[in-house]
Amino acid sequence: MCPHYEHHAQSNPTQGAQVVMRVAAVLRAVGQFSSAGVTTARVAELTALNRSTTHRLLTSLFTEGFIDHDVRLARWYPGPELFLLGSLAAARYDIADIARESVHTLAAQTGESAFLSARRGGETVCLIREEGSFPIRSFVLYEGARFPLGVVSAGLAILSYQPDSEIDSYLETARLPSRFGESHSSSELWMRIARTRQTGYAVNPGLIVEGSWGMAATIFDERNQPSWALSITGIENRFRPERQAELGALLLEQAHIVTQRLRGRHRVTPGSRNGDG
Repeated sequence: MCPHYEHHAQSNPTQGAQVVMRVAAVLRAVGQFSSAGVTTARVAELTALNRSTTHRLLTSLFTEGFIDHDVRLARWYPGPELFLLGSLAAARYDIADIARESVHTLAAQTGESAFLSARRGGETVCLIREEGSFPIRSFVLYEGARFPLGVVSAGLAILSYQPDSEIDSYLETARLPSRFGESHSSSELWMRIARTRQTGYAVNPGLIVEGSWGMAATIFDERNQPSWALSITGIENRFRPERQAELGALLLEQAHIVTQRLRGRHRVTPGSRNGDG
């Protein structure tokens, strides 16, 4: 971290916390464009920081190896330190290997685009995308895409299995209608949450991009917390009511499979103790 920021972080804890939040926002912005790279101006736009502050943070992160910079293209990319940290965290958080087969099954059996998304605080992040055979596709979701909980079908599926008090608290602060329209008001979301709890799967009827529908089912961790979701997306006429039950059943089946595999991975075998080899 730049010594200038480190000094202020030590002398003013509030300002230090603000710096951490800004650094995190910059890293997330760069992460959204991992392969194509992103310009300083675009990072500033995504983080709501002025350009000079953005460039200062990017330069400091580049110095520490957390991002890379292509001078010729004037673009920033995730750096080697992020790869190393991600590798260390993978054993605890990454379920990609466990869920990939289910993502493939969904794409193969439905013909739609299939996804794995993870909850990260008040958002979902798309981790895996696999295309189905149907030639017309939706591109709302892509690897690295982030949406607030309750917006896309994956976020609705995860939000629906939070306690009511936590949902109320989240909706009070998320201000989704100002960002995504009145279809994301608390009353509208509670109706969709009720339907999700009734059927077990979430449906997004083209609320982000008109004509682009999505469905999702929740994956639970070893503590029975809703932490991930499997989803599919496609055009509206592929999600007619008579087909939704079929798609929903398949989503629930695959989400259950991944949940059970996760619990099997974390289950302690008889006679073993923590730390035993």
